[in-house]
Amino acid sequence: MEARLLRKPQEESESYFISMTDLMVGLVLIFIILLAYFALNLQARTAELTGANQARAEILKDMAEALKEEGLEVTIDIETGVLRLPDDVLFESGRFTLTPRGELAVQKVADAMSQILPCYTEGAQCDGERSPHRVDAIFVEGHTDMDRMSGGMDNYDLSVMRAANTFRALKAGNPIVDQMRNLPENAPGSAKILSLSGYGPDRFVDPGDSDEAKARNRRIDLRFLMMSPGALSRDTLVQ
Repeated sequence: MEARLLRKPQEESESYFISMTDLMVGLVLIFIILLAYFALNLQARTAELTGANQARAEILKDMAEALKEEGLEVTIDIETGVLRLPDDVLFESGRFTLTPRGELAVQKVADAMSQILPCYTEGAQCDGERSPHRVDAIFVEGHTDMDRMSGGMDNYDLSVMRAANTFRALKAGNPIVDQMRNLPENAPGSAKILSLSGYGPDRFVDPGDSDEAKARNRRIDLRFLMMSPGALSRDTLVQ
């Protein structure tokens, strides 16, 4: 009688221990599954970012090569996604109206954009295979040196007006430039890729005070932004 009374609690203790073991094994399995899911998701997002950066680098290199063939030398920065047009190619000192030489240069840029970008955007005809990595926006950025201006205009006004006139000339230079969008026209968030901004002297590329440094800071930048990972879906894309 006493042996049976002592044995019953031991069986309950063993059963409780087995239940806790099963629970811990289940929790570990769930943790492993979740860890694998997040690792795969991170890997996919990293691949998308890498692919977008590679696509942007290809765009910049193709643009620079196409413009070089047309006699226009530009500077590209792969890391920041910038195609740089020197100020002296486009404008006279202190002026915001494109010179005849500047108008010709912007025309060449517009033509290069119309040839290279349609397969990285929506809205314009793509003659090849449309890339899965899309351009979200191209900012036409005006920049100046730090020298003070006389009269009623300051460097911020000048940079905005130069960016605006370059922006208008790009759209007028080739109708395809104004057709290109980041997403199909009826999709949420769809917008034309071309935009503009002016930074005055705030975003210099050369901190020096020499004439050469000031000349490098006076410029128009075309900054290419790519679509963020996950922004495109099969339902959104028009193939």
